[in-house]
Amino acid sequence: MKKLLIIHNKYQNIGGEDIAVVEEEKILSQYFEVEAIYFENEIKNIFQLILGFLFSTNLKSNMILKNKITEFNPDILYVHNSWFTLSLGIFKIAKKMNIKLILKIHNFRYHCTNSHLAKNHLNFKDLCQGCGFSNDKKRFYNKYFDNSFIKSFFVNLYGKRYIKVIEDESIPLILLTEFHKKFMVEHKYRNKNIYVIPNYISPNENKTYSKSKYIVYAGRISKEKGVEELLKSFLNSNLNDFKLKIIGDGPLLNTLTRNYQQENIEFLGNQNNSTVIDIISKSVAVISCTKLYEGQPTLLCEASAVGIPSIFPNTGGVLEFFYPNYELCFNQFDYQDLVNKLNKLNEQELLNKIGNGSKEFYRKEFNKKEYIQKMIKLTNEI
Repeated sequence: MKKLLIIHNKYQNIGGEDIAVVEEEKILSQYFEVEAIYFENEIKNIFQLILGFLFSTNLKSNMILKNKITEFNPDILYVHNSWFTLSLGIFKIAKKMNIKLILKIHNFRYHCTNSHLAKNHLNFKDLCQGCGFSNDKKRFYNKYFDNSFIKSFFVNLYGKRYIKVIEDESIPLILLTEFHKKFMVEHKYRNKNIYVIPNYISPNENKTYSKSKYIVYAGRISKEKGVEELLKSFLNSNLNDFKLKIIGDGPLLNTLTRNYQQENIEFLGNQNNSTVIDIISKSVAVISCTKLYEGQPTLLCEASAVGIPSIFPNTGGVLEFFYPNYELCFNQFDYQDLVNKLNKLNEQELLNKIGNGSKEFYRKEFNKKEYIQKMIKLTNEI
């Protein structure tokens, strides 16, 4: 049985990627000998932090990794997010210790931090669909973190170095969609040693629920996720006897809570994953209004796994997770089309068809057997 060491740097606000990594650890543990190290972005030693930012390596993290590798003696290091406490030191360590490594990329943000110039980030577009950056303030500098120039400088420095890791075609790269693979090739990051392996999300088989007349958004409450456009579209729809439940936290939460104090809109804040799945399972549908390219949308996949319809924009590779000619996909940024799709939630027969079709398609195409076969094949090939 091969030994995998999973390595991941958690995000400050827990999101779909963090959940996916933990779930992946559980499923891989059934077929491999698995251990995991999770890092958190804590600022304890400012001097050490600055050095880490300047050189994109962290001496303390490197020591933890080396000790773990010596103790566990893994066959493969399976790396997810590395910003910023984990650092890029992991790749040098793997090379120096001659250990095989797999890198999994869950999003497109590497593409957003590979330059210090705003014009190179946007490439003559109004909005970056990798991260939501816009140049509405006519900025010269690529200020990735809107509230911090210094943090933006360091993440861009980090990004330029991370790109070199991505371009190293000796490192097997896992992506979540064929769309992302095509994106990699078109932008000349690499064109080989790429594997498309979506996350496996286990369905909740043990409970049955009676439906309540509400729809669910769960995720970051921010501009790039289109949450305000979602609220406006919901209020413009004919769903007069439906409620909209908003789960999550983010920079727009307080503003939207004040501005949309309606009986049929509930802001539930952060909830643990089991509670979110419970709320989803009792809903009529889940919804996304993202302005971004998405990797594998955890909310939508969790809904499909239990037969709940999803409303979402046609963006990135999201349609790859749904059956052909899916009825509730709307044209991204066309909010009248979103209203039209929301109104279809009044058609119970259509909802039954979509829910059953989504569940059947998802469990056929993204089941545990398919996922494990791909992972075993990859680990045997490298």
